[in-house]
Amino acid sequence: MSNKIKIGISTGDINGIGMEVILKTLAEASILEYCTPIVYGHTKVASYHRKALGINDVTFNIITEAEAASAKKPNLINCWEEDVKIDLGTANETGGKYALLSLERATDDLVKGHIDALVTAPINKNNIQSETFTFPGHTEYLQQRSGGNDVLMFMITDNLKVGVVTGHIPVEKVAQSVSREKIVKKLMMMNESLKKDFWIGKPKIAVLGLNPHAGDNGLLGTEEEKIIIPAIQDAFDKGVICFGPYPADGFFGNGTYKQFDAVLAMYHDQGLVPFKTIAFGTGVNFTAGLKFVRTSPDHGTGYDIAGKNLANPSSFAEAVYSAIHIVKRRREQEAMLSNQLRGGGKVVETAFDLKDDAS
Repeated sequence: MSNKIKIGISTGDINGIGMEVILKTLAEASILEYCTPIVYGHTKVASYHRKALGINDVTFNIITEAEAASAKKPNLINCWEEDVKIDLGTANETGGKYALLSLERATDDLVKGHIDALVTAPINKNNIQSETFTFPGHTEYLQQRSGGNDVLMFMITDNLKVGVVTGHIPVEKVAQSVSREKIVKKLMMMNESLKKDFWIGKPKIAVLGLNPHAGDNGLLGTEEEKIIIPAIQDAFDKGVICFGPYPADGFFGNGTYKQFDAVLAMYHDQGLVPFKTIAFGTGVNFTAGLKFVRTSPDHGTGYDIAGKNLANPSSFAEAVYSAIHIVKRRREQEAMLSNQLRGGGKVVETAFDLKDDAS
């Protein structure tokens, strides 16, 4: 039996580019050297996309459960029985319905430990809504399924890592949602993830302001002086090496971000617009703070190019490899700590520095 990492893959909206980037990623034979991929979808949907795109070098091992996965070829689990009408490039109820069936089955296996990580292809956050899915996106859904109190949306690439205090909420609600306690919690989670998942011994984190020019000493807003600066001090006192608040525009414009291991933004677009501008195509969305590992590409459903063989699989491939690396780092860390405990000696402080644990 293979001990390679099992990567579960949800198909996302079947009318978008999800299956295209999945097929193109799995067409690279070298991926099987690093993981055992398991796609949660349906053979007929996969065949439809293969034919539409002219991708003939991906064949699946059809299985009914993750435990039966072959390490020698990509695997596929059928998550429904009926035939499905595919309308490439169309946002409709069908795309949302089957995206959810794929996600639910994959998450079930993830929670039960049948797979080691989950890579999610893009969903349409509107058409996936149902009685069982009432979340703004993957992040909040997986938080609920994991039983966690909080998670961190963490956009990652080799040279830039950006997390956000507030995620998928309307801009008009951002200011009232930013609190001292929430900023501290996100900083603690980011600090822990940088150590545990990325092996950065003493992470240095930048914190952005909320208002233009970081409030300009209270002229353009008081959140920096009343909330953000005290939160930075609280987190620093708890062992997080963090600085700020920095005005977001100049911070990215003049390259100051290169001096830090990660950046905490106050809201979604403040962090994701510069991240995608700098790293689009290679960036990965990682949900930090979960008991399990979940990543996704940094793009959406791409309805406008669906079925045209134009989708770039780079970000999806990076999401797969990032999931593999994070699982390996967590395993190695657990093995180190286990060996120390079995040795009967004191568990010394390592590069992971678990005293700042925020789980």
